[in-house]
Formats: sequence, structure tokens, C-alpha cells
Amino acid sequence: MTTLNDLVEKIKREVDFLKVGMIVCHNGVARGTSRAGELTEYLDIDVDREVWDKILVEMRSEPGIAAVEAFLFTGRRRVGDDVMFIVVAGDIRENVLPVLEKTLNRLKKEAVKKSEKLIGK
Repeated sequence: MTTLNDLVEKIKREVDFLKVGMIVCHNGVARGTSRAGELTEYLDIDVDREVWDKILVEMRSEPGIAAVEAFLFTGRRRVGDDVMFIVVAGDIRENVLPVLEKTLNRLKKEAVKKSEKLIGK
């Protein structure tokens, strides 16, 4: 099983620390409620791998970025389970933090397919 630390260590082995001053991480987990506040039992998650890979290639070419890695747990995820890891390495926070957010938003919108099972529905 892939861990967030696995992704960080992979990046640390591959980047040039003359160009990297920051590594930021995202660890998305299955929430116990929907965005509307309804209790959830689980999420079913799938991915369009071609779109996923294309987004990562694009994000890696952003100014100041040395590496972007991401991992998605597909299938059924229960409340509290890890769902998505993203790690971005780059020069300065003004470059790195926006790329983390942009990568997260694009992956969720364009590549991830999920459905929630609400409790009692």
C-alpha cells in the first residue's frame, strides 16, 4: 500500500535541493458527512487514469515546480479512510502552494469519479 511518506521519499530521492525549498502534502480522507451535511457511510471512487496522468504532467511544468506526485485509493472507502495523497516540491511557497491547490482541484474535477452512500438512503 502506498503511503504519503512513500511519495515524499520518492520526491526527495529525485529532486535537486538547489532548486527545492518546500515540499507540501495533501492527505484527503473520506468525511463522515456530505458537503450538504448529510451523514455518509462510504465513498465509491474510480479514476480516469489518462486524464489523471495528463494533469500531473501539466502541473510538473508549472514555474518553480520540481516534482508533483499523487496517489488515489480507488474502490470503496469508509469514513476516515485515506482517499488521495498529493505531494508538490518546488522553490518557494508562492509557486508551490498554488500548484498544490490547482492539482487537487483539477484531479477531483476532471479525473476522479466518486459517489457517496448516504446513511439511510
